[in-house]
Amino acid sequence: MNIDATDRRIIAATSGGLPLAPAPFAEVANWLGLSEDEVLARVAAMQAAGVIRRIAVAPNHYALGMVANGMSVWDVDDAQVDLLGPKVGALDFVSHCYRRPRALPGWPYNLFAMLHGSTREEVAAKRETVAALLGPACRGHDILYSTRILKKTGMRLSGEG
Repeated sequence: MNIDATDRRIIAATSGGLPLAPAPFAEVANWLGLSEDEVLARVAAMQAAGVIRRIAVAPNHYALGMVANGMSVWDVDDAQVDLLGPKVGALDFVSHCYRRPRALPGWPYNLFAMLHGSTREEVAAKRETVAALLGPACRGHDILYSTRILKKTGMRLSGEG
């Protein structure tokens, strides 16, 4: 799909986040001089074509009191990781979970899951929940605790700075 100038305007208008309004796409449409139906149809077409992967909330976990966030990394049997990964991702304390290639010999981990909690002890307990879910398919794990937020922005089109 090739995006046109109107699609680019919609992306630019929403890349910093949707407005906190009862009808956020109507608000965006108003900014751009379009109808809400046109904005919704264009966003849906861009999602269907893979131009937009998803529309999601990106909360500031620190502001919500979850200051002991950690990326848990797991060495999961390759034959089971595609079955177990979605189960880990469905846990209510996991914000995102994905499979990545191993970087052997020094990095054996192929499943990553971001865990959130108020204390490191709470996050460690949640890590044990994940370990129990993975069971014997898990051969090892570690956790990398966050010290600051590195990125909380939407998509930017080239040339936007």
